[in-house]
Parts: sequence; structure tokens; C-alpha cells
Amino acid sequence: MDGKEVKITGVYSFEKRTSLKLPYFITKISAGFPSPAGDYEEKKLDLNEFLVKHPSATFFIKVSGDSMIGAGIHSGDLLIVDRSLEPSNNKIAIVVLDGEFTVKRIFIKKDKLLLLPENPDFKPIEVTPEMNCEIWGIVTFVIHQL
Repeated sequence: MDGKEVKITGVYSFEKRTSLKLPYFITKISAGFPSPAGDYEEKKLDLNEFLVKHPSATFFIKVSGDSMIGAGIHSGDLLIVDRSLEPSNNKIAIVVLDGEFTVKRIFIKKDKLLLLPENPDFKPIEVTPEMNCEIWGIVTFVIHQL
């Protein structure tokens, strides 16, 4: 690990230009023992409909750094962020902290707001009244290349 804090490297708005219906197999695929492949039902799935619930409030954000690897967010991943969702405890959020974008898990304890990394090499950030902090949006999906 190189110990890099997660940074936002790009913010892209959602614009649905086309509908692409891809095959979607309703039968669940076993991650344990294989099951016969002959019994399946196919329908069509538009990833826009599956991944974007509030189009006008949805953005795609590209990240770099490794402070959130424990949450499955790796450098180069694309996050789907919904700005219409209310921030709440344990959600992963895009936060603007003193003018800088970051990705952290929200942790609320009594009257304290903590922004938690998902990598033990990084320390939690306690948000104080002196800090300028805005929860910009809630991460709903991570697009990660294997």
C-alpha cells in the first residue's frame, strides 16, 4: 500500500442518452457447487434503471487512493453517487471538507460526526465546528474492474 488518501479525480453528471437492454438471467448462479445451466429464464435489464434511481441527482465520481479499500473502493473505481439521499450513520459519503472532496464512512456518535476511512493506515477525522463540512452525496454503487 502506498498510503494515499482517497481523492476525487472526476465528477460526471448522469445523462441517459440511450437505453441498452442486456440479457439478465433470473436464475441465481451458485458460488459454491455448480448447478445445471439448462433451467434459466432470461429477461432484459437496462443498467441505467438498475443503478440510477434519481437521475437528476445522480453523479459518477472517479477516485484515486486507498483509504477506502476495506469498503471495496479502490483507486480508479467509479462511484455512483446520489445527492438526493439523506446522510445517515454508516453510509459511505462524498464529503467536502474544508474545500476538499473525500470519500468516507459517516459515523455519528452523540453530538460528534466522524468520517471513517476503511483502511487501518488512516485515522478517522472528527469534524469540528471550525471545519467547513458538507455531505455532498451518498455512494450507492461502486464500479470496480477485477
